[in-house]
Amino acid sequence: MNIDETLAIFERGSDEILPLDELKKKLKKNKPLRIKAGFDPTAPDLHLGHTVLINKLKQLQDLGHQILFLIGDFTAMIGDPTGKSKTRPPLSREQVQENAKSYTKQVFKILDKDKTTVVFNSQWMDKMTSMAFIQLASKQTVARMLERDDFSKRYKSGQAISTHEFLYPLVQGNDSVELKSDVEIGGTDQKFNLLVGRELQKQAGQEQQVILTMPILEGLDGVQKMSKSLDNYIGIDDTPDQMFGKIMSISDDLMWRYFELLSFQSLEAIANLKEAMAQGKNPRDIKFILADEIITRFHNIDAAKQAQQNFIDRFSKNQIPDEMDEFSFKAGIKIANLLKDAMLCPSTSNAYQMIKQGGAKINGTKITDKNLELKTGTNVYQVGKRKFARVTIQ
Repeated sequence: MNIDETLAIFERGSDEILPLDELKKKLKKNKPLRIKAGFDPTAPDLHLGHTVLINKLKQLQDLGHQILFLIGDFTAMIGDPTGKSKTRPPLSREQVQENAKSYTKQVFKILDKDKTTVVFNSQWMDKMTSMAFIQLASKQTVARMLERDDFSKRYKSGQAISTHEFLYPLVQGNDSVELKSDVEIGGTDQKFNLLVGRELQKQAGQEQQVILTMPILEGLDGVQKMSKSLDNYIGIDDTPDQMFGKIMSISDDLMWRYFELLSFQSLEAIANLKEAMAQGKNPRDIKFILADEIITRFHNIDAAKQAQQNFIDRFSKNQIPDEMDEFSFKAGIKIANLLKDAMLCPSTSNAYQMIKQGGAKINGTKITDKNLELKTGTNVYQVGKRKFARVTIQ
């Protein structure tokens, strides 16, 4: 593969490569690059938003480059301040270690275990003396740290910034020095931290890493980043039926974003699918293709086919699932409060919006009156295509 073909794979779906000329020089040496990506185990499960970076690692691994999958068990105890309006509570070492076990299991659903080097930054940070840590802290100024957009906003608004938060970019950058990384991959929100890595490598007399940033994947709502706390995520460990239903719920426009960042199909194949939809192909059938690929990746092809059939049976034939969460409320509860308390909507305002849009149902019949008087008895309430609850009003 020539340089241009290799660069095309590096660039696919990426937001920025800095500096591009340095990457070309590294590739011309015709030897495997040490490519680093770090993940803080702050939660036990990965979701598809995390796999945007992991997919890129897989693409580059298939080119023969050395993948350094860094688990930030030390940095997780500091807490990444990126994009945060307040100080994050640090995790205990026990919490981090338990989450890290889950990460190492899940990541090899994508990466080749035999060709991946898993490292923990506690391996060198736990050994760092207090003197060495002070010397590390001396390598950046407070003014430089305040150039970060999130720090700057918090400082100007009078929000607290804990001193230990300034250490996070330094420790992440030091990881690049320890690993002598040639390339570091991160989300667009990590650009500041990745640049600190370049600067620390320069001060250490190393060849500086190239930065490759990847876009942040939007969640199922198509607006906010995919996040478990926002309940707009698809988890790697979701069941095939859950994955299929969630993928089918995304908008037609968002579908192409998911193809771009999550699919391993060629750009030509994706372009052909876009053309087919323009010519009248049902977007639902194209989402079937996306769902099939993703579920096969994290489960298997038989599970993907069964999930598709289950979806067709349940939704195309307007069937209601047999199993769902069950709730019991006292008579007099308002419909919006019921939808919220039954965990079908995140808020009463969202419940009213779903009713207005025709997205809320009782026993398969749309709710049209936001002031509907609810009768006693047991009924199935539904919001959207995939949220059901069996509710008893007494």
